[in-house]
Amino acid sequence: MGGFFGVVSREDCLNDLFYGTDYHSHLGTKRAGLAVVQPEGIVRVIHSIENDQFRSKFDAHLGALHGRSGIGVISDTDNQPVLIRSHLGYFAIVTVGAVKNAEELTRRAFQSRRVHFAEISGGEISPTELVASLISQEGSFEAGIVSVQESIEGSCSLLILTEKGIYAARDKWGRTPVVIGKKDGSFAVAMETCSFPNLGYRTEKYLGPGEVVFLSEDGYEPRIAGHDYLQICGFLWVYYGYPASSYEGINVEWVRNRCGAFLARRDPIEIDFVAGIPDSGIGHGLGYAAEAGVPFRRPFVKYTPTWARSFMPQNQAVRDLVARMKLIPIRELIAGQRVLFCEDSIVRGTQLKDTIQRLYDFGALEVHMRPACPPLVYGCKYLNFSVSKSEWDLAARKAIREIAGEKAGDLREFTRPGSDMYKAMEERVRRRLNLTTLRYQLLEDLVAAIGLPKEKICTFCWDATEQRQKPIPF
Repeated sequence: MGGFFGVVSREDCLNDLFYGTDYHSHLGTKRAGLAVVQPEGIVRVIHSIENDQFRSKFDAHLGALHGRSGIGVISDTDNQPVLIRSHLGYFAIVTVGAVKNAEELTRRAFQSRRVHFAEISGGEISPTELVASLISQEGSFEAGIVSVQESIEGSCSLLILTEKGIYAARDKWGRTPVVIGKKDGSFAVAMETCSFPNLGYRTEKYLGPGEVVFLSEDGYEPRIAGHDYLQICGFLWVYYGYPASSYEGINVEWVRNRCGAFLARRDPIEIDFVAGIPDSGIGHGLGYAAEAGVPFRRPFVKYTPTWARSFMPQNQAVRDLVARMKLIPIRELIAGQRVLFCEDSIVRGTQLKDTIQRLYDFGALEVHMRPACPPLVYGCKYLNFSVSKSEWDLAARKAIREIAGEKAGDLREFTRPGSDMYKAMEERVRRRLNLTTLRYQLLEDLVAAIGLPKEKICTFCWDATEQRQKPIPF
């Protein structure tokens, strides 16, 4: 994933920029960067955060950088911000999303003009530089942003820092959030509203899909109107959003509590206590326990000072190491107990299998699992949600391959709860993970827990539903 934060102020903004960007650290562990407008122009700083936290890498810059406007980013793709000098002027840009047709756009650029792009690891083109190139080919920033939204497959929300202010743009389907905050003398723009309260900002406006605004110290003004064809990613509430954040005015922790309550209503079971796999499973587990009237306990405690979220590292062995080392079991709470765990999702299941075995090793009599979302059957087409190289890495797809082979054809029967194929897939996953019972969340219950109409939520990874609305009215 990734996240960004920007601020314009009548006073020095570095303190807000530093901490506001840091509040997006849960969204990435690869690169981070800041760009600030100073008297001599735009100054940029980028650091790797793969082996260290954002604050420790950027703390020294608090005293060295000064300015009244700036942008920051946490990136899991390329080095950002990118600095560009073009006919539009000198600017810095950060992006969040996924340009799925980057190779096609690059070939098109090579054919039409003499350009070059920097490569990142694996020989891939920097998506942020590619987006900046598309913008610079047009006669204005607004026209350039429209060109980006019309050209790319995937999604792209972005911030552009100029000497006059900040352009903020939400991707054309609104798959990722962009929110404006306000306090006396300052305006901020962020993906996570959890970055606002402790810095004194109050949420002022959620940008609509495709909307573009320009922020200055005098306020913000619309540049391109948004539209109603929302397809916000449902996984924001299920997993990678922060509990204190809200999207479309709907709080993450509130949704997770409701997810857990739906799970408890659907499948009552005799257990000794409920737990949530830290951290994202805790909100779901608390909702389950409250609804079921059983105790909530913490048989695993997460060691938070140094271990990041385990889905982020690119290497599977590193992901497994992170998942194991950060969770410390408590034998006194596990031995002799019937445990029900709520988890945000089952993606590959490799780390989860080890976690379940550790519960048995510490004396659990039964281990039940209730994921807060349906089986992940399709790889994400729109965001860098999962680093899996193939859909067959997904636990549900592995089960489908075992049942029907790699040429399974129409998979809709595997996504329809109650069907024989669905039950067979669920049972295969249960056996592979060595669970006593496994029951996935129903999609209709997840949608109800979020509280938006289904057509406004991207559910592609669960049911392959794609947005089929009329063209974007730019």
